[in-house]
Amino acid sequence: MTDPSSGAGTSGEHAPLGIAFTLSGVDELTFTRILRDLMRDPAFRRPLQVQAQEPRPGAAARLTLVFHPQDQALAAAATQRLKTLLLRHEVQVDDIIVPGPT
Repeated sequence: MTDPSSGAGTSGEHAPLGIAFTLSGVDELTFTRILRDLMRDPAFRRPLQVQAQEPRPGAAARLTLVFHPQDQALAAAATQRLKTLLLRHEVQVDDIIVPGPT
């Protein structure tokens, strides 16, 4: 799949968007716990999609909430819920990339 924040690979108003969270300093166990909570939470149900990149040496963990423009309200609510989940696990978000108008 192409980078959802770029909109590449599809055209028009239906191109998926992505809100990416970079989670520096998160270990594998904490990341697994976050994913477990996230997958059980109804805020992240379809049509939303969560893409996960586990932490690796030299690369921070990353979670990307992928959605279509018509699902922006669901994505906004899910973003707030994700922030709450991360706080519960005492995770600081180092970077959030939000798609903007092109």
